[in-house]
Amino acid sequence: MPAKTTIEWTEATWNPLTGCSKISPGCKFCYAERLARRLQAMGQPNYAAGFALTMHERLLDAPLHWKRPRTIFVNSMSDLFHRDVPLPFI
Repeated sequence: MPAKTTIEWTEATWNPLTGCSKISPGCKFCYAERLARRLQAMGQPNYAAGFALTMHERLLDAPLHWKRPRTIFVNSMSDLFHRDVPLPFI
């Protein structure tokens, strides 16, 4: 099931990958990193490693089980094209 969101332009988020690496000055104020720390503190299992790049293979087929179409923000908590993400995962 996709995660519900209050982001106005989407209905849900789907994060089969979480985390990233800081690569530019723009990363200094990353919302995803702050949120990941909060989710880690709450015990959310996808953030056990904090904001370290983590692939959640069990979530890859989630869209195949959704019952209705919806607007999804894919990888709101990571960089799908991070240099350490294997091409087969993408």
